[in-house]
Amino acid sequence: MTDLFDNAATESLRLDLRLSHEVIRRLRNRLLKRFLPDFAVLADFAVTADVPESHHLKLHCLELSQRYDSQIDGATKLLFRTEAGLPIETVILRIATGRTTLCLSSQVGCAAACEFCATGHMGIAQNLSAAQILDQVVQVGQLLTTEQRQLHNIVFMGMGEPFHNQQNLFEAIECLTDTRKFSRAPGSLLVSTVGIPEAMVRCAQRFPSVNLALSLHSVDQEVRQSMIPLARKFQLPEIKRALTEMNRLQKRPVMLEYLMLRGINDSLEQAQQLAAWTHDINVHINLIPFNPIDDAPHLQGSSSEVIQQFSGSLKNAGLKVTTRYSLGTDIAAACGQLVRQVTRPT
Repeated sequence: MTDLFDNAATESLRLDLRLSHEVIRRLRNRLLKRFLPDFAVLADFAVTADVPESHHLKLHCLELSQRYDSQIDGATKLLFRTEAGLPIETVILRIATGRTTLCLSSQVGCAAACEFCATGHMGIAQNLSAAQILDQVVQVGQLLTTEQRQLHNIVFMGMGEPFHNQQNLFEAIECLTDTRKFSRAPGSLLVSTVGIPEAMVRCAQRFPSVNLALSLHSVDQEVRQSMIPLARKFQLPEIKRALTEMNRLQKRPVMLEYLMLRGINDSLEQAQQLAAWTHDINVHINLIPFNPIDDAPHLQGSSSEVIQQFSGSLKNAGLKVTTRYSLGTDIAAACGQLVRQVTRPT
């Protein structure tokens, strides 16, 4: 079967079937921009029974296995499986303002092994192909269309470290922003990373309008590497140089994610250290409440009072600060909670 996201194979199939360019254009518009159901997408792409399977068009490479809907907010967690049976979790966030955000996975598992993240405790099974990344968008878009909802933002904050799968990540972003395919505005996309400096700069060079978020969590080297093992390799001075270069390339703030952990990184002194570290770079700091996971029972989230004081200290220093709230905690769909138990094919 021919993968729709494989341009060369799709063009070869079009020629073999003697179809016009217009048929392929309409098909892509229906699936990638309007998110119509499969039968409507293939309305002009009739394949007779005697046509070999190699001349069939493949719209999906993931199988939707399970769906979990939050009973307390607008979150939905979808469990997909690859053709090899490996699990991928994708999260839909229906914000109270009416906007909808899709949280994409770029890997099965994650090798970054962050202490506070359930996915990090899985280890790494495999990278997702660009088609597997994009099929999450397609199937979620089709689901939202049945709800008469639009997809506004796409964030690479699901399973995996996106820059450990850089080639496929960049291919997926190219496809998402291509006017002939998804035609998404680059500013509606965000890539989140634990901090791989050279890859961060490469992303800013290639996609200057795509947003980037850095999981910082501390500006104390010892504290940060106790939470993020990869920080031993990519230390804070190198991270700072990358952020400075990204500011030059993008002319916009870089998001800094700061997970609030009780007694670890939430003191007013640490807030002052953060303010001093960021005084000469253009950043927007997101304070994130901790979502408990079974693999790290020793970690506890900061109280709302402590988070408020920490935020106030940063704001008094002139920084842009937002305190985030989590959706989907009752279905283990919140930040850091994605699939831990199942990593092997069923």
